[in-house]
Amino acid sequence: MSTSNKESILNRIRQNKPNPVILKESNFGNLPATVLQLIVTLKAIKTEAVLIPDLNAVQEEIQQLQQEGKVVLSVIDNLIEAEQEQLSKKSAADLANLDYAFIKGQYAVTENGAIWVSDKNIYNRLIPFICKHVVIVIDAAHILTDMHQAYAAINIREDGYGVFIAGPSKTADIEQSLVIGAHGPLSLKVYIIQKES
Repeated sequence: MSTSNKESILNRIRQNKPNPVILKESNFGNLPATVLQLIVTLKAIKTEAVLIPDLNAVQEEIQQLQQEGKVVLSVIDNLIEAEQEQLSKKSAADLANLDYAFIKGQYAVTENGAIWVSDKNIYNRLIPFICKHVVIVIDAAHILTDMHQAYAAINIREDGYGVFIAGPSKTADIEQSLVIGAHGPLSLKVYIIQKES
C-alpha cells in the first residue's frame, strides 16, 4: 500500500471518528454484596455453593474423600515453608492423578461468580487447572459486588500471579451444545464461611 493510500484511509477514519462519550458511573457497585446473591450466581454457572459456619464441614469432606481412595490436596491451611517449596516444584506429571484440590479464595464477586485465587494461597499454578474437581473456601466477609470492587481490592504487587475462577471448565460449539469439564476441572464447589453472630 502506498503512503498516499494509507494517509487517505487514515484521514477518512479521523473524519468519521465519533465524538467521545463519557460513561455514566454505575450504581451497581454501591449495592451491598450478599451471600444469597453469590449463591444464586454460582448455581447459574453450574457451581455448588454451601454455606458453613466454620471449616469442620470441609475437613469432614476431605476425610471422606480420602477414605474413598481419592487423591486429595488441601492448601486451605497455611503450609510450612518446606511443604510450600515442595509443592511449588511439582510438575503436571506429578499432579496428573489429583482428584480433588481444596484451595482458598480471596474474593468472590456476586456479579459473575468469579473467585480470585492468588498464587500465594495455592503455591503451584497448575493445581486449580489440572485436578478433576476444585473446591474453593471463601470467607463471606470477602464477597464483593462487581469486578470494579474486585480490581480495587486485589493487591497485585503482594499477590503476584492470580486468577479468577468462575465455575467448572466449560466449552460450547456453534450449535450451542455446552460441555462441562472439556479441558479442565469437571466441577467446582464453593464453601462460604459465614460465622454465626
